[in-house]
Amino acid sequence: MSEITANTVDALSDTSARFYVREHHPENGTLLGFWIYLMSDCLIFACLFAAYAVLGRNYAGGPTGAELFDLPLVATNTALLLLSSITYGFAMLESQRKRLGSTMLWLGITGLFGLGFLALELTEFAHLIHEGAGPQRSGFLTAFFCLVGTHGLHVSFGVVWLATLMFQLRRHGLVPENRRRLMCLSMFWHFLDVIWIGVFTFVYLMGVLP
Repeated sequence: MSEITANTVDALSDTSARFYVREHHPENGTLLGFWIYLMSDCLIFACLFAAYAVLGRNYAGGPTGAELFDLPLVATNTALLLLSSITYGFAMLESQRKRLGSTMLWLGITGLFGLGFLALELTEFAHLIHEGAGPQRSGFLTAFFCLVGTHGLHVSFGVVWLATLMFQLRRHGLVPENRRRLMCLSMFWHFLDVIWIGVFTFVYLMGVLP
């Protein structure tokens, strides 16, 4: 009798555990939460763009954007980031076709483009600081480094996330959980592209105007 009772308790515990898991991870709950996170990130960048709009002409007798910005370098950087968005799209298409090898290949190419973007951005920052145009030089440069640096920090997080996801894919394959993570990283990566287009237009292109 006690054995039957114990088995019944174990069965109820297993049922409760399964019920709890279903309630704890509702369908599409991750994607909804990630959309909310992206909206909060939009607010952060909106504040940084607003700060740059206010301080972008406060040179304090220092160099202007027209004197500092290397547009060919920035255009190359922009091309790298936009190409990384395209290659990530190819990775998503391959994941939908359940082709793990091709998905990993396109993700790897995306990561290389992201690292190239970061390398060029760090090169630009190092050159500006070497020329005495660091963030403490003027309000313009403070706003510039905050806006562009915050975007670069997000790209760095994206590259780390990409490497972690590739490890998970190699270990577990294209299981539903990894496909959901691929979708979240896709939204994040394309979001960074949209922000960078705003930076390239508002900061660099308008910055070289007299």
